[in-house]
Amino acid sequence: MEFLRIGDKIISLEKIRRAAEQALKLRSQGLSQQEVAKRLQLDRTFISRLETLGEIRKGGSIALFGFPVKNKEEIVDLARQAGVDFIWLMNDKERWQLVKERSGLEFLNVAMDIISQLRSYQTVILIGSKKWLRLGEALLDGEVFYIDLGGSPIEKDCYLDPDSFKQILRDVCG
Repeated sequence: MEFLRIGDKIISLEKIRRAAEQALKLRSQGLSQQEVAKRLQLDRTFISRLETLGEIRKGGSIALFGFPVKNKEEIVDLARQAGVDFIWLMNDKERWQLVKERSGLEFLNVAMDIISQLRSYQTVILIGSKKWLRLGEALLDGEVFYIDLGGSPIEKDCYLDPDSFKQILRDVCG
């Protein structure tokens, strides 16, 4: 355990971490700030300040889906830093593995599961060919932002400019 001395008090950093995690977990489960404060015997304003301190972004839920992205890891890292809630990016090899390693019915089930997940987000960033944009707009309920990687069919990994992607994230995430 790590302790700090502040004046005549000894402070446990681990105790603070546990209390903060517990408060935020209860909030994420739907309890109000007042309910969490009462349950943990804290001030409601402390819960509010704790949320503000850790806030990455405001706004609705955001998903990112696309393929075939050459610099997938870099784009995933940028999306995570921006607080994107759901990320599913594939390079060309992963895309074809997804298709070839399943029967038609299994692939359809995976595709329907992904679509179902994406429909639960208020905003979806789609990366791919224009064919996928039209499909996304037809199947998804929320706002769709589109990043064009080229004409369909795309037959190789495409590099997505990280600076352009950062700007899109700023526009979408606020």
